[in-house]
This record gives sequence, C-alpha cells and structure tokens, in this order.
Amino acid sequence: MSLEQLIANPGPLKVSFEFSPPRTDEAEANLWLAIRRLEPLAPSFVSVTYGAGGSTRERTHHTVKRIVEETSLRPAAHLTCVGHPRGEIDDIVRAYWDAGIRHIVALRGDMPGMTGAYQAHPDGYASTPELIAGIRKIGDFEVSVSFYPERHPDSPSHGHDIELLKAKMDAGATRALGQFCFDNDLTARFRDDAAKAGITIPVVPGIIPTTNFNAVARMAGKTGASIPAWLATAYDGLDDDVETRRIVAAAVLADQVGALRARGFDDFHFYTLNQANLTYAACRILGIAPQKDMT
Repeated sequence: MSLEQLIANPGPLKVSFEFSPPRTDEAEANLWLAIRRLEPLAPSFVSVTYGAGGSTRERTHHTVKRIVEETSLRPAAHLTCVGHPRGEIDDIVRAYWDAGIRHIVALRGDMPGMTGAYQAHPDGYASTPELIAGIRKIGDFEVSVSFYPERHPDSPSHGHDIELLKAKMDAGATRALGQFCFDNDLTARFRDDAAKAGITIPVVPGIIPTTNFNAVARMAGKTGASIPAWLATAYDGLDDDVETRRIVAAAVLADQVGALRARGFDDFHFYTLNQANLTYAACRILGIAPQKDMT
C-alpha cells in the first residue's frame, strides 16, 4: 500500500509497544518520556522485557508496577523459564497478579549473557508450554508468546516452530508476537502456515526502528533475523550522520507497515527501543491518532 492509501484508508487497526527496563536514572527518565508520548495512541498493551537469564527481574517488576499505577496503559510483563525454579517463578507470577498486572509475555528465555545452549533449571519449567500452563493455574492471565518468521536459532525447522506455537496455544497462549523480520513474505508465510495448522490466536508481526542500524544488526545476529542487502546499503557510510539515519529509518518503517497492511495484517507490535518518535510516526501513518481526552 502507498503512503497515500495507508493514511486515507486506515481500517480497524491495533498496535502494541515494547519497552526495556532502564538501568540508570537517565535511562528511566528517557523511558518515561517515550511512554508519555506514546500513551495517547491508546495501544492494546505495552510490554516490558526481561533480561537474559532473568537479569532484569526487579527492574521489570518496578516498571510494570509504575505503568499500572501512573498511566492508563495496560502493561504486560515478560517472564522467562531460564534460571529460576518453579516455585520462584510462581511467586513472581503471584506478585504480578497482586500488583494488578493481568498480562504476561511468556518466553523460554536465553542463558545469562546470551551464551551457550539453553538449559532448563533442574527444578524449573522445562519449556514455554509448561510455563504457560503454570501461569494459567495461578490466575486468568492473558498470555502472549513469541514466534520467529525466519526460524528460531535453536529450531530444526520451520515446521517445528509451527508445532511449538500450536503447543503454546494449547497450553493457554492468547497471542503470538513476532521477532522483528524485514522479509514481509516470510512473516505472511508464517501466519498462513499457522492457520493451516489450526492455530487460531492472532499472529502479530514485530516491527523495529532501524535508526541505530549497527545495533539492530547485532540483535539480528543473536536472534536469527536476516538483514537484507538493500537495508545494509541504505545505511552504508551513515555511522556519523544521525539525521540522515533517522530519515532513512522513517522511510523503511513506513514502507514496512504499508507492505504488511497489503498482506492483510491489522495488528502490529513495535519494538520501540525506548524511543518514541519513529513508532509514533508509524502509528500516524497507519491512521492511529492520539486520543483527544488524554493528558
């Protein structure tokens, strides 16, 4: 879809935003600037990530609790299997319920430092479906999970990824959020193959701004996402030219949301990187305007 078509024909759309818990006072101030800028867009929910090996557990809990208490947003807390026994994870889930959080993004998680093959805690949940079942026993949470359009780095095949998402749904997952992917045909293929396999929960593409292209490329290397040659070429020679990178990133983002809309997607999950401007612009392009009565 062209930019003109997107803006003129927005249709019924939903968006959600992902943030990371801040590590410093300055980062916390920047995060809250982003949250306040995006809040008037009334997203379906906002999620707060959980570091490798559970390394940001306390900061994640603090951030989602503050979102509940100080904003109109509906936060979802990330939770991983790795590094904790079942009893400890169950206590975390109960603490989220007591704090008013009713949505968890359930993930297998990565080992501390994102190094080495995944190993379940000997007394922990062995897999994401087991974690989901445990969460659902504790409370009537909404549970989002992940999918990888280009195949999870540890997965033997695309078919295995589809089977795993089906197992997550059967355990109680209510939504699948996509790892960022720049090949829109692969994202659409995953959605279509999931539907053929009997998966009925929403399959939501993940969108990431590329202003800091080198950082996105590093993340892609760790998550198995590919960087197309045309995208690398677009940023070639721009390491010290922030303003041009922002213009390129805006064009890339607008093109991707248009391409995904043309493939029938009407729900988008934005990895904001704790920055609001490009995500805000993409939402406006999609026809999502701020709510007038919000302050």
